[in-house]
Amino acid sequence: MIVARTGNEAMAEAMRQINPDVVAAYPITPATEVVQLFSKFVHDGDVDTEFVPAESEHSAISACVGASAAGARVMTSTASQGLALMHEILFIAAGLRVPIVICLVNRSLSSPINIHCDHSDTLASRDSGWLQIYTENAQEAYDTTIQLVKVAEQALLPGIVSTDAFIISHGMERVELVDDNEVPKFLGERKLNYSLLDVDNPVTLGALDLQDFFFEHKRSEIDAMDHVLPIIERVQKEYGDKFGRYYSTVDEYKMDDAEVVIIAMGSTGGTAKVAVERLREKGKKVGLVRARVYRPFPKDAMLKAVTKAKVIGIMDRADTLSTLGGHLYNDVRSILYDTATRPLLKNYIYGLGGRDISIEEIEAIYDELFNIKKSGKVDKNIVYYGVRGE
Repeated sequence: MIVARTGNEAMAEAMRQINPDVVAAYPITPATEVVQLFSKFVHDGDVDTEFVPAESEHSAISACVGASAAGARVMTSTASQGLALMHEILFIAAGLRVPIVICLVNRSLSSPINIHCDHSDTLASRDSGWLQIYTENAQEAYDTTIQLVKVAEQALLPGIVSTDAFIISHGMERVELVDDNEVPKFLGERKLNYSLLDVDNPVTLGALDLQDFFFEHKRSEIDAMDHVLPIIERVQKEYGDKFGRYYSTVDEYKMDDAEVVIIAMGSTGGTAKVAVERLREKGKKVGLVRARVYRPFPKDAMLKAVTKAKVIGIMDRADTLSTLGGHLYNDVRSILYDTATRPLLKNYIYGLGGRDISIEEIEAIYDELFNIKKSGKVDKNIVYYGVRGE
């Protein structure tokens, strides 16, 4: 069924079709609509979900951890400061291997106070042990929400599916929904290794774990993240085979002969694709790589995608505040260290606080990258693109 939906509505529709056992949430702009709409589905009897309106995001994610540990299929939604307030519990959820899914709307972290898009919120939690997938549009947000539930439950890892605030979350798009009856069939029942409610087979979760075994238990969690990519790829293929929409861990666009390449995340990928088309019409060999799955970082797929590139511009919608540039830039730079040929790299920090990035500006970035290719050198590795006075 083809409908007009915003990104928030699309994720709420996915949650309705998933019909999770528990949703615990606290509202925060611009993600409020996701659980607000879902609460109406609960009220109208469209789902069987136990909806828990918590007093804060910290309480919401804590309730999610308890429900998931008891064996429930659990989801929530948040953004920005809400995710920051959950930060303490994110590590606990990952360490306890509870497969919670967060429908997240990327919004700047304060201060100053801002309600618009950048990726500082999720990237502040990139090393918490949660899967992170960044979507380009409402359709992908819808499809990924369904897929991530299955991935999380098979890998026993929690995950975040993210959309860009207001660009995707409140922008109306054409979205193709799958049949309501098909989503439960695709997901199946959650298979439990244990449940806190199984009193005949008691287990201990969250115990004190000191020098004797902490390292080994943490190593087990790391191993799960090291081996989750095949699960993601398998679920993506299953979804594509069943519903006709295929996704990859790394989204390549016009990369077969590309010499000058941009790597980006989120909705900017869609804007950049238009710029690529325009420049291709002028005979310029440009391409785009969209980092869709960001945690775990798909090293092999990313290297394969950029192997022929001469110059790469890496666009980050957040800064590490480390003097070393953006998160994506540092990850890509790291994986290129051991390669035989290293392309020239330039980091563009852009769009903080929701500042727009236009097709024309991305075309200008490509032109700058062509100048780097011609000169064979990068004068300034990290630039803050679009800042007044720079």
